[in-house]
Amino acid sequence: MVRDIPAAYFDGITEVVVSPRTVAHPERADVFTLGECVPLNIDGGDPAASQSRVVLYHGSFAALAALDPEFDWDAETWETLIHELRHHVEWRADDHALEAFDRAVDANHARHAGAPWDPLFFQDGEEVAPGTFLVDGDCFIECVVREVPAEVDFPWRGATYRVRVPPGTTLPAYLSVQGIEHALAGELVLVVRRKARITDLFRASSPSEAVVDARPLPTDPTGGQ
Repeated sequence: MVRDIPAAYFDGITEVVVSPRTVAHPERADVFTLGECVPLNIDGGDPAASQSRVVLYHGSFAALAALDPEFDWDAETWETLIHELRHHVEWRADDHALEAFDRAVDANHARHAGAPWDPLFFQDGEEVAPGTFLVDGDCFIECVVREVPAEVDFPWRGATYRVRVPPGTTLPAYLSVQGIEHALAGELVLVVRRKARITDLFRASSPSEAVVDARPLPTDPTGGQ
């Protein structure tokens, strides 16, 4: 597997090792750390000259395989190795985008677990279209409003849909959309929020959450709705 990766990705990698350890999430029994890129001399030095050690945790892979009978060892190993090598490449380039993405994944896990989370975490995900972000299989569509609307319209794969906002909803709101065949691994979520204000730094509010049903809007052949 290592031989299939361009040599440039290994510039500064001292070794790739497999550890027998199982590294479990401290709060979620179904989440494990599969790999880690360990910086060896990044502090106080030139990032471009930094070196790293990549560790894959065999015990974590085995633990996930025990939970999922369809667990694909090869695919998960490949994805984990590439992910950790990207960490190293970004450290050497002094680019922290992947670290931000990892924080977004952690926040999304916290959201699913009912733990506190940053309401803007999704913005550190992969932006696949303006205002649309992917984080760990979930898709987030951002809707910026002045106040809580009665309804929200949003585009999805060439069509426009509408959802009703439940009474009592406060902003920011995470609305999990049902009724659309989206072919996602996870959720389709509308994030309805106000434009960021300086007072948000002092009065941050917890997001509200609800499940909503979407209905398609008719298409006007003249181009309108």
